[in-house]
Amino acid sequence: MSYQSLVEEAEKLIASNEKWTGVTAEAVARMRLQNRFQTGLDIAKYTAAIMRKDMAAYDEDPAKYTQSLGCWHGFIGQQKIISIKKHFGNTDRRYLYLSGWMVAALRSEFGPLPDQSMHEKTSVSALIEELYTFLRQADARELGMLFREIDKARAAGDTVRERQLQNSVDTYQTHVVPIIADIDAGFGNAEATYLLAKKMIEAGACALQIENQVSDEKQCGHQDGKVTVPHEDFVAKIRALRYAFLELGVDDGIIVARTDSLGAGLTKQIAFSAKDGDIGDQYNAFLDCDEVEPGQALNGDVLITRAGKVLKPKRLRSNLFQFREGTGAERCVLDCINALQNGADLLWIETEKPHIEQIAGMVDRVREVIPNAKLVYNNSPSFNWTLNFRQQVFDAWKEQGKDVSAYDRSKLMSAEYDATELGAEADERIRTFQHDAAQRAGIFHHLITLPTYHTAALSTDNLAKEYFGEQGMLGYVAGVQRKEIRQGIACVKHQNMSGSDIGDDHKEYFSGEAALKAAGEHNTMNQFAA
Repeated sequence: MSYQSLVEEAEKLIASNEKWTGVTAEAVARMRLQNRFQTGLDIAKYTAAIMRKDMAAYDEDPAKYTQSLGCWHGFIGQQKIISIKKHFGNTDRRYLYLSGWMVAALRSEFGPLPDQSMHEKTSVSALIEELYTFLRQADARELGMLFREIDKARAAGDTVRERQLQNSVDTYQTHVVPIIADIDAGFGNAEATYLLAKKMIEAGACALQIENQVSDEKQCGHQDGKVTVPHEDFVAKIRALRYAFLELGVDDGIIVARTDSLGAGLTKQIAFSAKDGDIGDQYNAFLDCDEVEPGQALNGDVLITRAGKVLKPKRLRSNLFQFREGTGAERCVLDCINALQNGADLLWIETEKPHIEQIAGMVDRVREVIPNAKLVYNNSPSFNWTLNFRQQVFDAWKEQGKDVSAYDRSKLMSAEYDATELGAEADERIRTFQHDAAQRAGIFHHLITLPTYHTAALSTDNLAKEYFGEQGMLGYVAGVQRKEIRQGIACVKHQNMSGSDIGDDHKEYFSGEAALKAAGEHNTMNQFAA
């Protein structure tokens, strides 16, 4: 509804109850606009529709890929979206990512934890709720500023300006964007996965990312020792997510199925197989086995048959079974096809390096079966991007016969190569990586999992070095505040950002001329008016 329509609706409502003295229709309309989303389910339904629209647009034009940055606090997510609106005018095709790694490292009551699903599972849904609380507050703040401008225009008798501002309210784009939320391996069995998924959806998540690792052996995607589960186990959890979405009325919720098979050489169990060639048989075909005679089997040995032969899968002292070396890519392709055929909407292939052709080689095979297969891809800080791309350029040039004698491949990270032709070529490949991978490798969504973990550490290091060193207070003023002012960072007015002006508006609504407001002439935030 338009601003004026909401005011008129509120006028009729207030007129119907003579005891509602001092309640103004415009204040009611403004508060309703500032609280557009009543529940997390409202948000999940709204953002799921956005993602579905973006997925369809990508199918038509791969240049229309989407992006997000990982976040570990509501304030961080809020500031990202405020910055996006400031710099680009809208939030189109830009999301937030909720990283399980950062929840474990930064949000657990146990303190910093590795990415092994040891943190409290409810901390994930709590962060989703927190993120959307901050995004909704950003809406309320920005709309409140527009409402104040409307009041100023009205007081000045500038009806043209007033209409322009009301149109800005009517066409206002919310800060609420889709969040792709990491549910790890489900934190337990399929029932546990379903229960947690409901909490996450109720908090506002429209897209849940789940991985095919064993939940109680779960490892970070870029660490060793990963253990996968048979496909039927993983599909049960995909179904659990779908049931959670459908139960809560988010009919177009998105499931991102992640495979860690490229770097996982172990499985905890032999898959059930009812007949040759079924999905269980295909999973078991990758096991590393020794041929044995039935009479040679020892007590406790596990035996399977393959092509008429009796085989003993190699089992470690940990009771885990290992896959044959070099089968990771094949297992990834099978994982992806099976997940899409059983209800997943998007794929995630966790790789050990950012290499477009490596990803595309697997996606091409998936697309032979499912032509519109699309990926979410982790542009991970676990990759040494500079070194990886300089090595890729070095190897490509060497293969082309180009002279690379000026470069030492083992030392390509060195700053001495920053201004070289090789360094420039590598940087250009990094710059265009997301666009190129979207076109070549079917990547619909690019994210960085842990960016603000690293930016917080870097900026804090710089401030500490200056402030506690010879620069003293100038270290803060020159390195932080002066930059905030000149770059138009909204947080320089931190009282406004924290909601002080919203509170003043409410005081005026509630108490009229008796309101004791904080934004008077002695408020030091007035120093930043210019």
